[in-house]
Amino acid sequence: MLACDHSAPPSGRPPPAASRASARRTIGRVGEELAAAHFRGLGFGVLACNARTRHGEIDLIVCDGDVIVFAEVKTRRTAASIRRPRVQKEPLADLRPRQRARLRRLATGWLADRANVRPNARTIRFDAIGVLLDSATGKPVRLDHIENAW
Repeated sequence: MLACDHSAPPSGRPPPAASRASARRTIGRVGEELAAAHFRGLGFGVLACNARTRHGEIDLIVCDGDVIVFAEVKTRRTAASIRRPRVQKEPLADLRPRQRARLRRLATGWLADRANVRPNARTIRFDAIGVLLDSATGKPVRLDHIENAW
């Protein structure tokens, strides 16, 4: 079984403009790791994390022998503090029909690439995983899994 192996970010302090993007990538990686662990708990093996295709990247591809799942993972943090309240956005609130078309296109590209390990499966499914992390501790608060999201 493959684990989602995200390399540690380079040492040193990122430039101010890059710090937000770096923090977003780190949060996304944590969510992808939690989603991969969730799927492993359901009996799936991880085929690929952040699988690159010509048209973009698929967050997570897993398989249990009968089903190949292409998963979109959305990770958000809880509101930062009580003094400066923010509206908390649900992780899966941003799922749009355009993402469905994008994920299907990416899955088609991944399946067509003969370099990828493609197990025989009867079904292909598109799932969405929403991960909510505590902004103070970075620990998971909630993980929502929608099978057949599209």
